[in-house]
Amino acid sequence: MPKRILQGVVVSDKGNKTIVVKVERRFSDPVMGKTVRRSKKYHAHDENNSFSVGESVRIQECRPISKTKSWEVIGGSA
Repeated sequence: MPKRILQGVVVSDKGNKTIVVKVERRFSDPVMGKTVRRSKKYHAHDENNSFSVGESVRIQECRPISKTKSWEVIGGSA
């Protein structure tokens, strides 16, 4: 099974080798038909501490690295 890849914005880089990425998804509400935005935060492994708050990054599923981290950064995006 392929690993999921998500794109989001870094909202925290306080942890050592860890960043928090906010991923937003948009969908149409089934009843109202209105477009709704929902977001979720993921803890991702950043080996070199190379990303800072506000940057757009891509993350990929990986093996569990800690209790909350099971994603890793695969690079920034424009």
